[in-house]
Amino acid sequence: MLIFSIVAIFLVAFYGGLIVYYHRAWDSMPLYVPAVAHDMTGGSGGPAGEAGKVRITVLVPARNEEVNIGHCLTSLEGQTYPKEWWEVIVIDDHSTDGTAGIVKAAASGDKAVRSGDGKTTELRLRYLSLAERNDGSTLRAHKERAIEAGVQEAKGELIVTTDADCVFHPDWLKTIAAFYKEKGAKLIAAPVRIGGAMSGSARLLTIFQTLDFIVLQGITGAAVSKRVMSMCNGANLIYEKKAFFEVGGFSGIDAIPSGDDMLLMHKIYQRYPEGIFFLKNRQVVVSTRPEERWGDFIHQRVRWASKADRYDDTRIFWVLLLVYLVNVLFAVLLVAAFWNLWWLWVLLVLLVVKTIVEYPFVGSVAGFFGQRRLMVYFPFLQPMHIIYTIVIGWLGRFGHYRWKDRKIAV
Repeated sequence: MLIFSIVAIFLVAFYGGLIVYYHRAWDSMPLYVPAVAHDMTGGSGGPAGEAGKVRITVLVPARNEEVNIGHCLTSLEGQTYPKEWWEVIVIDDHSTDGTAGIVKAAASGDKAVRSGDGKTTELRLRYLSLAERNDGSTLRAHKERAIEAGVQEAKGELIVTTDADCVFHPDWLKTIAAFYKEKGAKLIAAPVRIGGAMSGSARLLTIFQTLDFIVLQGITGAAVSKRVMSMCNGANLIYEKKAFFEVGGFSGIDAIPSGDDMLLMHKIYQRYPEGIFFLKNRQVVVSTRPEERWGDFIHQRVRWASKADRYDDTRIFWVLLLVYLVNVLFAVLLVAAFWNLWWLWVLLVLLVVKTIVEYPFVGSVAGFFGQRRLMVYFPFLQPMHIIYTIVIGWLGRFGHYRWKDRKIAV
């Protein structure tokens, strides 16, 4: 009993040290402010500033996104970055709904199809269909194929990937361009938040996944700032087109169903260890829609977890193992408590310690995203999050998931 108690205490202590490390790393990252205020008009008032000289291609892979793609394109139209320096390519991954029609109408300038206001658009938009570009590949990595097709067609020197259910701050691309020019970055991981209304039967799910997402984003920023490339998100990922081809694109990871973001980042990091950055700036935060059903949420997280053992960096493995073991520890203590109430007290004490250690870190990240009000739910969702972590970690290694109506084995 004593030996197991000591092991449990040490595990939680190591975990607490890791969270404190992430917290300090996150807080030590200053908010990015462009060093020079550039003239971004590019109009008759004079030549545009240096940041405006970055040509950007925004890639939007889409499959059955007729509900979301119109909002995404409308949000992109509101960018303050001069239209002549960027373009959007929507890559249709064999959609069976009205996605293609909406995008084609937008590409022809018929904004009225989406918004009903009769206005035309200046958005430089191109539509690519994977069905029309069938290369006979049998790879499971459908999203990688879509992005690779987009990169090959891109006219920009800087690739920005996002998702069809995302919306953007008007200065999103302008700020990215300025950061890229100042840092000489090869890849930039940028922040993503879950947005949308929280009402009805999906309220608990929305709160839970939003807080979970906040944790992931905080770890992403902290880890990248400390040169550990363990996380990023393809909904807001930026990299040089040249760097993409230099590392062979998705070659070597193209059979992995989910690897268009983190595994690509790891490849570019291996070639350019000083060229990877996290852009901590509220104007570049991309908002994505929450999953509306628990089943869809679980499948999404299993997809993310399925690539956890694909890294060459052993530091990532040990961190993931520590986090998983700590959560399993609580499950073991709960089972043991049915035979001896001593273990229930140990469980409760360690759970309180875990919550106290995590709360300041998660609260700091939530404050950055303007979602600190959700922290009132954080302590009460701890048991649910422990169970979730155990289940997702297991399924991510031995299960399967559905993504965009496709069943994929891990």
